[in-house]
Amino acid sequence: MTAVIIDGNSLTLEQARAVAHQGVEVGIAPEVAARIDAAREYVDRVIADGRVVYGITTGFGKFSDVTIDGRDVFELQRNLVLSHCCGVGEPLDAEKTRALMLLRANVLAKGYSGARYLVLETLVEMLNRGVLPVIPSRGSVGASGDLAPLAHLASVMIGEGEAVWQGRRLPGTEALAEAGIAPVVLHAKEGLALINGTQFMTGIGLLALFKAETIARCADVACAMTLEALRGTDAAYLPLTHEVRPHPGQLATARNLMRLLEGSEILPAHQDPSSDKKVQDAYSLRCAPQVHGAAKDALGFVRRVLEVEVNAATDNPLVFPAEDRVISGGNFHGQPISQAMDLLGIALTHTAGISERRVEYMLDPATSSHLPAFLTRHGGLHSGMMIAQVTAAALVSENKTLAHPASVDSIPTSANKEDYVSMGAYAARKADDVCQNALVVLAVELLCAAQALEFGQGLHPGKGVEAAYRTIRAHVPALDEDRPQTPDIEKIAQLMLEGELLGAVEDAVGRLELISAP
Repeated sequence: MTAVIIDGNSLTLEQARAVAHQGVEVGIAPEVAARIDAAREYVDRVIADGRVVYGITTGFGKFSDVTIDGRDVFELQRNLVLSHCCGVGEPLDAEKTRALMLLRANVLAKGYSGARYLVLETLVEMLNRGVLPVIPSRGSVGASGDLAPLAHLASVMIGEGEAVWQGRRLPGTEALAEAGIAPVVLHAKEGLALINGTQFMTGIGLLALFKAETIARCADVACAMTLEALRGTDAAYLPLTHEVRPHPGQLATARNLMRLLEGSEILPAHQDPSSDKKVQDAYSLRCAPQVHGAAKDALGFVRRVLEVEVNAATDNPLVFPAEDRVISGGNFHGQPISQAMDLLGIALTHTAGISERRVEYMLDPATSSHLPAFLTRHGGLHSGMMIAQVTAAALVSENKTLAHPASVDSIPTSANKEDYVSMGAYAARKADDVCQNALVVLAVELLCAAQALEFGQGLHPGKGVEAAYRTIRAHVPALDEDRPQTPDIEKIAQLMLEGELLGAVEDAVGRLELISAP
């Protein structure tokens, strides 16, 4: 991808991911400067007129009723940044940090922040030259934006804090100097313009969404592979059933499953009622369109929320020079993102939960009598896939706790001035953890399903399933004797996350859907 040009209004999630994940360079659209300059000139007029405006000529939060002398505006903004550097916990990784920096730059580019063009320019230079602020992951309640995380970003811009530069963790002033970037002396409103906003939760959230969308399609692949391994029936995936309950995700999942199973020699060989007493499959197979589909619909909603938020003005106050207004509002409040992240976590918890049930179904001889217990030919001496299922069960149960919504919580802060908060930062972090757990659970299912297909009597599975099986076998050999399975699970998770598994499957059957076309 060529450079991503930000203008505050047209950033896509895919562009944001490219900057965060691949380090694509960022540029600023030419028209941005005029908007920013107009807002900045208006802020300067407000100060010259002696008007009382929150965060420009007053203190912050509970101190909003304290008027600040015009001679102290520089110190006010610097103190704001330093006092809000209260984050704790492990720092964000480089990918999440780049996402946060890009999103904050895009907010400034909208021209409602009242900061100078120099502030935006410095932030973009830091991003492009790889000066990544050390941003602790904990300390935001997601109400006046992600105050603490964004303050740690702003601290490096003014030559304070810490940053990672070329793999070394340095004081912010040293990192800037080595990168050839001059620190910023904050003018009126500029500290506030940097720390009010939802970019921490949104940055984590958009990266979690991409992972979740990959997982949602890989879940269909895993289910199809398991169905073949269990000699199930594709009858529950036929269009007739889903057309009379036409949820978009359900329809998309059913179509995906039918395409993945197309050309199977296994399914027809075991559908003679006289030789197979099974009338219908367990819910974890039969209801996959409904469960996987509901997750896809949820992810569609999350995507729409994030598409709005990445181009939203989330400052307080907002500067509207054409209307001669500076408005103190609540666009920094993270409730839309918090709810969306909770929904993402719930959706992926179900995706992982139903996957683990399919794993158990393959391993238990009571439910898969044609397969050896725990998918090993030498049960007793060898344990086979026994503990892989235990790992999946552990992660599924962990997800059930993580899926409890953060957005239903609130705790007052700032002497009750900020009395109802979103907990969006925690919701985003939890959603990210749920995604990682779900990825591993699906890797366990794919590992077990590939092993189960080793007992397929020489019959070929459907085209999509066979492509997935061959991709796995190119990296993970069949289990003939017990060995550590952690490397196998991690390799399959990597194949999913990096797109190799889906790439092979989609080369065989075409692109798998997330939601049905309108």
